Amino acid sequence: MKKAAPLSTLVVAVLLAVGVMAQAQQQTKQPRIGFLFIGSKDQPHMEKFRQGMRDLGYVEGKNILIEYRYAEGNADAVPELAAELVALNLDVILSTTPAANRALLQTTSTIPIVSMAGSLTGLVKSLAQPGSNLTGLAANAGAGMYGKRVEIFKEAFPRIRVVAMLGSAGGTNLDDASAGGKVVGVQVRPVAIKNTNEIGRLGDELRKLRANGLLIGASPVAILNLRKIAELAAKLRLPAISETPQYVEEGGLMAYGVNFGDIYRRAATYVDKILKGRKPVDLPIEQPMKFEL
Repeated sequence: MKKAAPLSTLVVAVLLAVGVMAQAQQQTKQPRIGFLFIGSKDQPHMEKFRQGMRDLGYVEGKNILIEYRYAEGNADAVPELAAELVALNLDVILSTTPAANRALLQTTSTIPIVSMAGSLTGLVKSLAQPGSNLTGLAANAGAGMYGKRVEIFKEAFPRIRVVAMLGSAGGTNLDDASAGGKVVGVQVRPVAIKNTNEIGRLGDELRKLRANGLLIGASPVAILNLRKIAELAAKLRLPAISETPQYVEEGGLMAYGVNFGDIYRRAATYVDKILKGRKPVDLPIEQPMKFEL
């Protein structure tokens, strides 16, 4: 007749089994992140982000899950989509516009937010010390970028006198562009578009302004319709410059700004740090150092 195992041996065996089960559960728990886009599913830079994640050991659907929300160019839909992502209790949310940053900050003060938007002015304490659950990468170098685009535009097309700035009706970007225009003798006049349907009337609007150049601003509607704008500019034989290389990829003439693909790739490093325990408040915001014409 076999002797029963000592009680101490049984206890050790049970503890080992529990430890193995707990470790297995931790290994199978996949991090979950979210993306909030102002545009549609056709995002030209997402593959750069995925490549950045793969370089760090993350493969979508294998050891990390990604939730996507698209506003389809409707800025009014952003707050509701932000609330949807926050309700999922994700590990981190990535934002692609200042409006999305604001909506997320109004909805959560605990879930880390990684921004890939333009300016973060007014949303963080400072670039070095964000001071909240928002960090990430700025998509411009602050004041002067739109003025620089006007100067480059004038250098390429010396006869330009009036530039129509397509986007919103006002704001700091318009002030920036106007200041740059004064330096080189160019008038910058705003042309606001609220939705895709208004692009059809742009030809008449540009003729009224007697514009002989077009500056494409950071309006979500403009960015969502870069191909249509490029086609219109070609039809009107109107030179145009944008802040995003995507405009050139869609058939446009010129672009001067940051490499958004590089920003998406760099955003993966922020996600990795946060998933490994770093807090957004301790992660300085990066400003771009390289600009491409």
